[in-house]
Amino acid sequence: MPALTFESYVFDPRPDFPLLLTAKRYWDPSFPHVNDPEALTLIFAHGTSFHKEIYEPTIEDLYTLLDDTQGLRPKIREAWSIDCPNHGDAALLNEETLRWGYEPIFGWQEYARGIHAFLCGLGTGADVDFRTRRLVFIGHSFSAVALVFALTYQPAIKPERFILLEIMCLRPSAVAKLMKFLTDGSESRRDVWSSREDAYMSFKTRQPWKGWDDRVLRKYVEHALTALPSLEYPDKEGVTLKCTRRQETAVYRDTLASSVVYRMMSSIVKRVPTHLIYGGLADYLPRDVQDEFLRDGVGGEQNLASLTRIPNAGHLVRSPACRLGSLMSPILLQAAQTHPAEFAQIIFDILGKSKSPVARL
Repeated sequence: MPALTFESYVFDPRPDFPLLLTAKRYWDPSFPHVNDPEALTLIFAHGTSFHKEIYEPTIEDLYTLLDDTQGLRPKIREAWSIDCPNHGDAALLNEETLRWGYEPIFGWQEYARGIHAFLCGLGTGADVDFRTRRLVFIGHSFSAVALVFALTYQPAIKPERFILLEIMCLRPSAVAKLMKFLTDGSESRRDVWSSREDAYMSFKTRQPWKGWDDRVLRKYVEHALTALPSLEYPDKEGVTLKCTRRQETAVYRDTLASSVVYRMMSSIVKRVPTHLIYGGLADYLPRDVQDEFLRDGVGGEQNLASLTRIPNAGHLVRSPACRLGSLMSPILLQAAQTHPAEFAQIIFDILGKSKSPVARL
């Protein structure tokens, strides 16, 4: 496995956007394309309740493929992963600000605005001019929606392609019922443990976490949790979630973004080559909902650059035997959680297509 180097960033777009952002840059100094302006820069955005590091196993597996593959391979310059402002390390920095106007609803467009500001350099703390980069946007669930939303702000961002996993685009009539299920789960989920080890052992024996790749679970325990006390729990000890139950629930209460982007997608896919990925288990987004979106939202599968289904993966991270109603909490799947190697392979294959820059070994 290549020895990846990473660097952490805190981006400050204030006063134009009041929330700080945190991001990580990943690269392999031994790769020949780290300074190649024609090589691709990957931008990852995560799903609800997660954090930027959730993609690290997938990024590691992707670089392993790049290192091992003979012949043609995609030219990758580096990868970036960005926290939603109320998730991960960003949630800790924004803890007080999030109580001013971001409850009881946290709009998905706030993630979009943060990503847009970061990539356009509308603030301080990131010394990279992304306007000169060949960008590929990779998102899951609500972050896939946010990445599309980011294209609506000025100055315009122009990614070369989208890779969107289980994008959460629904008709207005379907949004309310789904969000009710999600908020009921997030409001009642456990969010305090005596230690990280206690949390790990608890997750390891329970759905949906027991089905995760162990590398991903350990990343979650390391990066999704923070030591107590906190503003939310000033009198408790142990560890709790960086993305609080209150903020996770606030994300699920947004019923606007999903349907707005649904209506936008038919024009978006004509501007940006778009690759959609779904789990082979149509558990969270039923197959008829997916098919309706492909027909009415996208305008037909022929408008996509590709459509992929990952066998034995669903939207919710669970085993095939676990029914939707029995889940303890609505933790969402990134294929990077249960299937990081498969997700890396799909990204590798997509980026290796003819319109991507490739290198011959």
